[in-house]
Amino acid sequence: MHLDTRRAHFLYLAIDIIFIGVSFYFSYFLRQNLDFLPFTIAGIKPYSLVFLLWGASLIFFLHNYRLYGTDRSMTIPCETVQVFKAVAYSAILLAVIIFSLKIAFFSRVIFLVVVICLFASLSGWRAVKRIVVRYMIARGYNNFNVLIIGAGKSGKELADEILENPYLGLRIAGFLDDHKTEGINGYRILGKIDDLEQVIQERFIDEVYVTIPSQRMLVSKILPKVIKLGRTIRILADNFGIPVSKVKINNIGFIPLISYYERGSHGTDSLLKRIIDVAVAGSLLISVSPLFVILAFLIKLDSPGRIFYISPRCGRKGRIFNFYKFRSMLQDADKDKESLRPVSEVKGPVFKIKNDPRITRLGRILRRYSLDELPQLINVLKGDMSLIGPRPLPVDESSKCQAWQLRRLEVRPGIACLAQVRGRSDISFYKWMKWDLWYLDNWSLGLDLQILFWMIPAVLKRKGAY
Repeated sequence: MHLDTRRAHFLYLAIDIIFIGVSFYFSYFLRQNLDFLPFTIAGIKPYSLVFLLWGASLIFFLHNYRLYGTDRSMTIPCETVQVFKAVAYSAILLAVIIFSLKIAFFSRVIFLVVVICLFASLSGWRAVKRIVVRYMIARGYNNFNVLIIGAGKSGKELADEILENPYLGLRIAGFLDDHKTEGINGYRILGKIDDLEQVIQERFIDEVYVTIPSQRMLVSKILPKVIKLGRTIRILADNFGIPVSKVKINNIGFIPLISYYERGSHGTDSLLKRIIDVAVAGSLLISVSPLFVILAFLIKLDSPGRIFYISPRCGRKGRIFNFYKFRSMLQDADKDKESLRPVSEVKGPVFKIKNDPRITRLGRILRRYSLDELPQLINVLKGDMSLIGPRPLPVDESSKCQAWQLRRLEVRPGIACLAQVRGRSDISFYKWMKWDLWYLDNWSLGLDLQILFWMIPAVLKRKGAY
């Protein structure tokens, strides 16, 4: 049985109230004791009334963004973005009230300090909480036993994702399948689908995952059995190959409907993404410029040839642009590409070899730590690329992609992408393309931030870097 989460919700609320109160009064007393700041402020009593209103509205927004829930699937960057939105909206609401009611005593310095303290404290304690909880869950605390119905391709992919995300606390007990007897990823086939009730009780199953939604008659038989036993059932969404960004459940009368629809990105979101790209890329270029000089010197010292490798790539809407990297191969290595293609270790149009003979000694180090990618910050400033997005393919490889894969060219390509954090060169071309399309369908600024966070351990682990 699932642990009752009410006490956790009240605990989160209590912690928030404490941090909100501390942020308010810390900001007030800080302003009171900094004599060098201009203006004088009124007593604490009138501020208390405003703080009370601000705190109430902030808690409302925090609740509205599901920040008092116990959603294990929410990542730290995503939760941080949600806290930022809650603090920002509550601050905007209070600013409107202050302006409308002409509350002259409220200091702008206090207002700014409160906003900073609220965001830092409310997002900070949640990040610590999530790290601690994930540590405990990864070691078996409050794990849920999971039964997967269907040992086909979808069942295997679901099992792979569960294994790659231990912080979800899902422990696979096994599979049920009417046609297969061999296990998956070391987990057994526990029986036929008709054995469902017996397996749930004998294996103490908490959640049942159905990966055969197209077999509606079978699903309709499974559903009441699981509900009768008081277990959670989750059914894989079958989108019939249609790319969707969001699923919405609504009703027409008493008839429930699942709606699949394209979200589309708002122009303001695209503009904000571009502003962030320019700001971050510009700052990074300035900060790593000494490293550019050092790497340029080492490349020249290591092997003859140019410092930069420039390759024509397919960008947004198929536009060709010059893609910059630090040279990690011998000069004119592209001439040998076709002769080596038969030994490529990746199925599909892309060309990759784990021990490519054309890579220089320094080049292996550059690739291992992704240092060869640094010049792409110039591509970002020029507008050819973004910090996050599908990786750009060479023109000859892009031309060999299937029609459904070309939808990845609807956005600017990126320096980092989901495929890199999911395994880099170790994943198949098919999965690479699927991750790119998933990114398109689920894009948000929070997702971009999430991928940036994921890239740090991915680079340090050096998995699939060649």
